[in-house]
Amino acid sequence: MYMEHNEGLMWNRAAETMPRDALERLQVQRLREVVGRVAQAVPFYAKRLGEGNVRAEDIQSLDDLARIPLTTKHDLRDNYPFGMVAVPIDDIVRIHASSGTTGKPVVGPYTRNDMTLWAEVMARTLASGGVTRKDIVHNAYGYGLFTGGLGFSLGAETIGAAIVPASSGLTKRQLMLLEDFGATVLCCTPSYALVIAEEAQAEQIDVRRRMKMRVGFFGAEPWTEAMREEIEGRLGLEAYDVYGLTEVIGPGVAVECPYHDGMHINEDHFLAEMIDPESGERLPMGSVGELVFTTLTREAAPVLRYRTRDRVRLWTEPCRCGRTLARMSKVLGRTDDMLKVKGVNVFPTQIEEALLRVGGLAPQYLIMVDRPKDQLDQLEVWVEATAELWVQGEYQVKAVEHRANAELHQVLGIHTRVVVQEPKKLERSLGKAVRVMDRRALKT
Repeated sequence: MYMEHNEGLMWNRAAETMPRDALERLQVQRLREVVGRVAQAVPFYAKRLGEGNVRAEDIQSLDDLARIPLTTKHDLRDNYPFGMVAVPIDDIVRIHASSGTTGKPVVGPYTRNDMTLWAEVMARTLASGGVTRKDIVHNAYGYGLFTGGLGFSLGAETIGAAIVPASSGLTKRQLMLLEDFGATVLCCTPSYALVIAEEAQAEQIDVRRRMKMRVGFFGAEPWTEAMREEIEGRLGLEAYDVYGLTEVIGPGVAVECPYHDGMHINEDHFLAEMIDPESGERLPMGSVGELVFTTLTREAAPVLRYRTRDRVRLWTEPCRCGRTLARMSKVLGRTDDMLKVKGVNVFPTQIEEALLRVGGLAPQYLIMVDRPKDQLDQLEVWVEATAELWVQGEYQVKAVEHRANAELHQVLGIHTRVVVQEPKKLERSLGKAVRVMDRRALKT
């Protein structure tokens, strides 16, 4: 099924290049079907749709989405574990879940058809970066309840590529396996890709000379173009951004093509829209807002208008690769991790972009917000120096601190305190990186 089309690589040409009018007709048909199904099978949606007087037969166009109530993560957690399931429990063949660090986890059950769907969209994901059955895929996403590890394994197996299920951690061993097995593809979080690069440097391993990696798929956390350049430069591969979430399917929702001009959303299965995060009103294509998804074909746990809390831009202009699917920007931040400091909205990705424009700084940082007694909010950023800067001594380090403070002031419009730390001072994450510590939330 894999094929090359124009200058882009595709797994399912018919779906990925479907004319927009035909795609929208398919979406309306599938939207009508899923609304009818959850109204019958999920008490939560039966109540919500009934309160809004929304009937499946009344849905005639995508404009009717506005009549359907929004779904939040709180709704899913309130119905833990199986209150949102739309099929008999006997039909479920796998159960994944989110980390649940702030309460009960969000549960992601799958039927056998859901697994087939997941395999399809994960094959599209890897094929977008040119992966074929000739590749060896080193998968350093975590295995277990987290969807990343097993999701990428499923995609590689569907294509016919060899999968190395390394999971995360034991980085020295990962480097040995990457070299000895001749992996051509790396899959992990962007922050762990940098951990691998650091370990290679510490072990004096010339990645470009000794390894065969040519492409990497990095997701599960927001990352910037500056971090892309850092990863590509240090690992000698082409970096692809991927997007997914447990509530929708796991990874496989969207992926970049070789032009790296936004991530293509698999819209025949996942209907995307933008809303104003404050009012909940729908926004036109091209706007920056909160990304909302409706699953059109998922059986076990369909969701209607699920609020991702991810802040992105969405657009539908055709891509040079030939795909007609809508595209989303990199995640610009989350509406629920936005920091309000001295009345200013601050997103971690803004800080990352600013720091990486300053020479001598590494892409390892921690943002801390505090409110000392009877004082205004204080924003402090710890960031690591590169080894090259650190050996130049305190005078040069302080000069870089000064430049970083000036850069952040230009970007944020408020004063910050940047503290440059020695290399490898900050704790590394084997999964999603922890970037923010809001000490105000710890105080009463």
